[in-house]
Amino acid sequence: MTHWLIEPFQSDMVWHALIAGVLAACLCSLVGCWVLLRGNVFLGEAMTHGMLPGVAVAALLGISLMVGGLIAALLMALGVAAIGRSSKLSSDTSIGLLLVGMLALGVIVVSRSRSFAVDLTGFLFGDVFAVRTTDLMVLGAALMLTAVAAAAGHRAFVAVTFDPRKAATLGLRPRVAIPVLIVLMAVAMVASFHVVGTLLVLGLLIAPPAAALLWVRSIPRIMLLSSMVGALAVYAGLLISWYAGTAGGATIAGVAVLLFFASSLLSAMRTKWGKISAVAASACVVAACADGAGPSPQQQHSVTSDGVAVVEGARELDGASTKLVLVDPGTGKTSVYDAVDEAETPIGSYGPVAGVAGDGRFAYLQTGGRTTVVDAGAWTFDHGDHYHYFATAPSEVATLEAPAVSVNASNSTAAVRTAMGTTQLIDRDALGEKKVEAPAGLAVGSDVAAAVPYGARVVVVTDSGRVQVLDDTGTKDIAGRCPSPTWAMATRRAVVFGCADGAMRITGGDGDLAATQAPFPADAPAQRPTRMDHRDRADVFAGLSAGTVWVLDSRQRSWTLIPVPDAVTTNTAGDGTVLVLHRDGTLGSFDVQSRVEKARVPLFANAVPAEDPQPVIEIDSDRAYVNNAGTREVYEIDYADGLRVARTLRTEVTPGLMVEAGR
Repeated sequence: MTHWLIEPFQSDMVWHALIAGVLAACLCSLVGCWVLLRGNVFLGEAMTHGMLPGVAVAALLGISLMVGGLIAALLMALGVAAIGRSSKLSSDTSIGLLLVGMLALGVIVVSRSRSFAVDLTGFLFGDVFAVRTTDLMVLGAALMLTAVAAAAGHRAFVAVTFDPRKAATLGLRPRVAIPVLIVLMAVAMVASFHVVGTLLVLGLLIAPPAAALLWVRSIPRIMLLSSMVGALAVYAGLLISWYAGTAGGATIAGVAVLLFFASSLLSAMRTKWGKISAVAASACVVAACADGAGPSPQQQHSVTSDGVAVVEGARELDGASTKLVLVDPGTGKTSVYDAVDEAETPIGSYGPVAGVAGDGRFAYLQTGGRTTVVDAGAWTFDHGDHYHYFATAPSEVATLEAPAVSVNASNSTAAVRTAMGTTQLIDRDALGEKKVEAPAGLAVGSDVAAAVPYGARVVVVTDSGRVQVLDDTGTKDIAGRCPSPTWAMATRRAVVFGCADGAMRITGGDGDLAATQAPFPADAPAQRPTRMDHRDRADVFAGLSAGTVWVLDSRQRSWTLIPVPDAVTTNTAGDGTVLVLHRDGTLGSFDVQSRVEKARVPLFANAVPAEDPQPVIEIDSDRAYVNNAGTREVYEIDYADGLRVARTLRTEVTPGLMVEAGR
């Protein structure tokens, strides 16, 4: 019954092919896992094509084909990196150009060989049945080398894949880890091309890990299951090739892809989400999944897998990027500092700048009687139950005819509060296209004192304290009053206003909105904070008045007052602690519940100058940033690790003003 399953492997030729294929499958699984997780599939495809000229030249010169292929693949990767540094070309463009160029060069080299010493078909599609003992030894050595490198660099590879910034702050050297991963890709491809050829090696590199990702989540398990799927593809491919008389390498690659689709089908049947997901994705594409207002046809170039529009010039990232917009208040010299790559991009000089506000992507500079808007080049799109992360080139995008003092924004709309007491609504997608346009169907009156976009709507408070919600159908009152609003901010699920008698939280999602009050404590000082800060989308806020730090937990509707006589600035991540910069230049971390300072570290060599502008604490999910204009430095603080100074970022621009974007 099972005789036909084992008969082909009684031949030494097929047996050697099986061993070589399994070794190649294990090797490709170790590397292919990282290729998928880092989104480098297109780069992998380009490198497989890029091997051809190196292999061809090596054959003509009579040297090792693997050495030639390895050199060519690495040159391909270096070329992609070099061209991709240009702000005018996306990485996809540089990869596509080099892919075609290297493949063409390889064919030209082959065509010039009059003695036919170079076998183009063998290079492109492999010859698994011609594997020699030497090839097996090379595959085994490559597998051992890759396994050792994967184990030794596992921590660095994980960090650089999911959070390059954390990799840098933990000393894991992402600038080394990324090239090592590329070298491992090249080693896997070169060692395996004898089995399935340069054009089909991507099948072993991608299909088995992709099939494994549907069933397991931990990286070691993905690698193990991928190796098993790859080995099965090799066995089944050789079996089919033996009886059907098909090309061995191509059959193996084809079976690997078929196993992925079979795995996808089984996974969909298991979760019963296959049909629902398809319908939901289609609906999202139609609706553009952007707060009810899709981008215009000229803006939309593509969509993510779940229907979020990707506008022209932007690319989707695997994780959040951290950008710091730095401004010299005296000269207006402005730059965008990439905290991951530690690279600073100059934007321009705008004369004296009185202040800067941010909305998570754009920075709004008060330049005289106007506002200069700078695109930091990174932002996060909140898609409800998950996020999307996008990036583009930093640049100046627009000028508003009034100085902005504060900004609140949703995915699609920004509400800019000006120094003249007016509020301007701006379409953020259009702003990314360097156009200042009002969002369709939304307008605020001249009596609006505070405004916060909330999904596709805008929640406002009028001068008289009236609370309203605006949408494309009109205006509707919300029960409750907020007299004399002083500040307004959004969390992920709510809008919070600072009022004369406390705070007001507006919630309701897509339904009717309702207000809850958080009154000031009875013993609160008469001087109240006029500004509150927080980690973006968090529910806990921190503000400062003379000698007092105010902490508001908007969900619990509770205030905590901490006496800090020398506080300069404050912020909180909503994790039960509040950060405070002291006048003597030290940074402290206070426990909100006990009101006790539990950690303190020196940052500034001397006391913080009393002259404006004062330093700020920008905070995100795991890092805080404090600017020091006197030394042209920004301190990156791991506030969950005893206020450890993770890095000192040295800047070209004097960072008197700073705002974070991208998170």
